[in-house]
Amino acid sequence: MHLREPEHRPFEHTPAARRSRVAEWKVGEQRLYLGDCLELLPRLADNVVDVVVTSPPYNLGIAYRSYEDSLPRTEYLDWMGRVAAELRRVLKADGSLFLNVGSTNADPWVAADVAETFRKHFVLQNHIIWVKSISIGDDTVGHFKPINSRRFLNHSHEAIYHFTTEGRTEVDRLAVGVPFKDKSNIARWGHVRDKRCAGDVWFIPYRTVQSKAQKFDHPAGYPVELAERCIRLHGVEKAKVLDPFAGTGTTLVAAAILGCQGLGFELDEEYARTAAARLKSL
Repeated sequence: MHLREPEHRPFEHTPAARRSRVAEWKVGEQRLYLGDCLELLPRLADNVVDVVVTSPPYNLGIAYRSYEDSLPRTEYLDWMGRVAAELRRVLKADGSLFLNVGSTNADPWVAADVAETFRKHFVLQNHIIWVKSISIGDDTVGHFKPINSRRFLNHSHEAIYHFTTEGRTEVDRLAVGVPFKDKSNIARWGHVRDKRCAGDVWFIPYRTVQSKAQKFDHPAGYPVELAERCIRLHGVEKAKVLDPFAGTGTTLVAAAILGCQGLGFELDEEYARTAAARLKSL
């Protein structure tokens, strides 16, 4: 498999794309390339991506197949900075970048450190909290990984940083909105429909699974619904969506469901093949 000629490529590529062949999977409007994102991102032209939805390695020692997830912090952040610079180059002026980064109680600053690195290239327009599990009264809804500790609470949320180029990108808040609780607010405040902004705390639990195979044998996946919500919030029909850390293809699956054109880069061949299989099964 190889990168196609310019007129057939998923997004416009630079002439450098012709220099070498890269394994490619094409499923409908989705394209997936095998390789390091820092080698593949330079092959994209400037200002061609509408939405980036991605979750890079957190540098927390997660057992990926083809990546060492325990770099020295300065080395890891330098790497993230180079990725951020490339993403800033390929993102359109009115584009959105949704960056999901987690942390642990023992290393609570990693997500903020990554966000600070991206701050050198983007403006933080919205800081969204992804809630995986929540306790209300005596009831708990959702899933989290329990820990045994006399110091820390169970970690049940992660950050989603919504970066834009200047902080002025308009979004479709009602595309991910919720009905009014008090229906009298609709007419009283002049709303045209029963829908309001849902805010910046998103409760999206994992689906219950019985085995790693049901999580596609990936140690750090996220729900398709999360990627869908990010794409819908950006509000561009048939958007060009990029995930430079495609993993098992969650963002591309979301792009396919929403009728968007997706492009993903993945370092591990087994994960990439799983992503292709997921797309073919839609």
